Amino acid sequence: MLYLVATPIGNIKDISYRAIETLKESDLVLAEDTRRSGQLLNHYNIKKKIISYNDFNKEKKTKDILISLKKGYIISLVSDSGTPGISDPGFYLVRECIKHDIKVSPIPGANSVISALVCSGLATDRFIFYGFLPKKKSQKTNIFQKIKQKKETCIFFESPHRIKKTISILSETLPEKKIIIARELTKKFEEFIRGSPEEIDKILEKRKIKGEIVLLIGRKV
Repeated sequence: MLYLVATPIGNIKDISYRAIETLKESDLVLAEDTRRSGQLLNHYNIKKKIISYNDFNKEKKTKDILISLKKGYIISLVSDSGTPGISDPGFYLVRECIKHDIKVSPIPGANSVISALVCSGLATDRFIFYGFLPKKKSQKTNIFQKIKQKKETCIFFESPHRIKKTISILSETLPEKKIIIARELTKKFEEFIRGSPEEIDKILEKRKIKGEIVLLIGRKV
């Protein structure tokens, strides 16, 4: 059995009893960052072997993981934060498990996309998640132009180091849209910055933005 165990996106208390129990019962824990996940397990006094499983080694390690699962091992997959399988290597392992008739079960919990959406003030009846924005301006511009006529709320991950330039691009391509920056969700300095691209551009002009960011783009309601 492979369990996809959701972990906190910020506040370490945002983990379910079932997630803790599942991790304690696991024979092995797979993690993107073993040090970061190790801190979480130590906090809850979970003494389990953790091995690295990320985009760089997933193909190499999946074969041995499948062998262990077929032997009856209980293995839990966790991401750096939130629900594994969303913009991380979890998708690859899940797909391979399905191919080999190995059962996969979710242990639900924190998710930054949904947390940002429900507090955004944008329409929640229909939304699209695009994952991480590309780095190049031309690629971002192309994406933004494609969503210009969409009525759904569009959600992206963006780096704090690139967010100012991204907002400037939005000012050029989607000036009529409403923008929300959800930053440091569930942490001490959690913040939602709302407004038009031009308004947010002015807000960020004299600020240094830190922390993980969810960027939401939607119609004004």
